[in-house]
Amino acid sequence: MSAVGDSINAPNARWRFSGDVSATFDQHVRRSVPCYGEGHDLVAKLSDFFVGEESLVYELGCSTGALTRLLAERNRDKGARFVAVDVEPDMAAVARERCGPCTNVDVVVGDIVELEMKPADMIVAYYTMQFIRPRFRQMVFDKIYETLNWGGALVLFEKVRAPDARFQDAMTQLYTDFKLDQGFTEAEIVAKARSLKGVLEPFSTQGNIDLMRRAGFVDIMTVFKYASFEGFLAIK
Repeated sequence: MSAVGDSINAPNARWRFSGDVSATFDQHVRRSVPCYGEGHDLVAKLSDFFVGEESLVYELGCSTGALTRLLAERNRDKGARFVAVDVEPDMAAVARERCGPCTNVDVVVGDIVELEMKPADMIVAYYTMQFIRPRFRQMVFDKIYETLNWGGALVLFEKVRAPDARFQDAMTQLYTDFKLDQGFTEAEIVAKARSLKGVLEPFSTQGNIDLMRRAGFVDIMTVFKYASFEGFLAIK
């Protein structure tokens, strides 16, 4: 076990979101992902275009429920329902407590691959798909497309690989600089990278677009981009 920052310890190639991670996750992820909070704000504002009266909205991989609560509060007067899903019971417990005041939110412990979903107007996957095993990923995108009502939206944020080695090297160095600027030590940065081996499997921008297109999406655009972090909007 090695320290990766914010009182979190993780073993080589075995990063998990369970246990003590949930206690300091919000602080850790905001220091680890550029514009994390700004991305939440963008997703919430995008919901204005897709969440209507009696809409159903899913957040897949809700972690501590921060984004779900933001969405629920923004749309509280529309009669919309929000379902927050996370595979880790510890994360779901934090999300349930955070979203407790929101009567329009249900928090569910479940595996996205096996999750049964009802017709929805908006589905959010905020840095979630990159943690789904590649062999299951297309299946999940297919399920999302089938779940969405016509005109509904998938909002997908992902860490993405660069299109070739030269660009990837630059993006890796930029991200290292970002984490150093956030106060992580060199040892913590290396330990975190080692813990994510075989756990975090990002695809390229084109790889993510290909997954969405194979599922059936035609209308896709990038709505956020910071180095190797990208947000997509796909409309059915």
